Amino acid sequence: MSDTIGDLVDRVFREYLEPADSIESYSYLTGGISDSDTTLAYANDMFSSEEEDALDAGAILEVGQELMFSTALNTVTNEITVTRGARGTTAAAHSAGDLIKITPAFPRKNVYDAVTDQIKNLYPTLFAVETLELVSGTGYRLLGTYGTDGDTYNHIVAPLKAISQYTDWSSGSDQTGLTYKGVAVELIDLPNPFVWTDDTQTERTKTYTVGPNVVHALQFYGIANGHTVYVTFKKKFVAPTSEATTLTSVGLETEYEPIVMAGVAAQMLAGKDIKNVDARYITEQMAAQNYPVGSSNTIRNSLLQYQQILIQQARTNLRSKYPEPVQLNSINYPT
Repeated sequence: MSDTIGDLVDRVFREYLEPADSIESYSYLTGGISDSDTTLAYANDMFSSEEEDALDAGAILEVGQELMFSTALNTVTNEITVTRGARGTTAAAHSAGDLIKITPAFPRKNVYDAVTDQIKNLYPTLFAVETLELVSGTGYRLLGTYGTDGDTYNHIVAPLKAISQYTDWSSGSDQTGLTYKGVAVELIDLPNPFVWTDDTQTERTKTYTVGPNVVHALQFYGIANGHTVYVTFKKKFVAPTSEATTLTSVGLETEYEPIVMAGVAAQMLAGKDIKNVDARYITEQMAAQNYPVGSSNTIRNSLLQYQQILIQQARTNLRSKYPEPVQLNSINYPT
């Protein structure tokens, strides 16, 4: 299973886009470069003479998520002069040992963007879940710390359930005074920006800079002030910001990985003339999932159908684990 978005991108390549027997032209950097260097030192023993010739002026090279144009080749010093950040990619620093690809069929930046698209589009069919530890109070309580949480909670959609924890037992007791009790919770969407008076009677302004144009607050019912309350929320999946972003931080469960992967493969294959060797490989992968396909023309559609089956399974599991709360007069009562 994957830990980061980068791991998930690698898994898409490994299981769909770059079969083990696929013939690709690879080398690697023999020295690190900054985001402004225009000379790459490469290992020439990884290329055939024909592939090395293909590195000359006009070639498209890929290192990480960055595409570069080759403007000159020196086969004596094993150096390539390049134009950085080609085709809308961003110039970045790279390390010795990083792979160099010649004219990749599926640029890594495209696959990363497709992974991001697929994760964001999982909602509302599927949703992420987060439990927050809050303190009950009279009136509404803003999510997070006053004025300091920025956009942390702008992906929250609605409460799923809540329990309150009463910790009024004496020190050293057997904790018989500890009880768990359901709490009715209402999520209030306040205008953005919103001005309020905090506990110190100081007027403050709450503003979100990205995401939904609202400020989230909670109203508690049936509980006294000052109790610890654990509220489980339904929320949208958070868009990754880099390959280092963890799947946990975006709300992606392990069972959702195959859903994203199938969608990415379908998205990348749309409108492409698939090589026979890759078509065979993907067909075998689908057959292994008991979902055989007959030709490369139907691979994309079969991937999408396979994705829908996985989505329905995940949706059933999700709703079984987190049933929707009873709602009366816009107030969510825990299930």
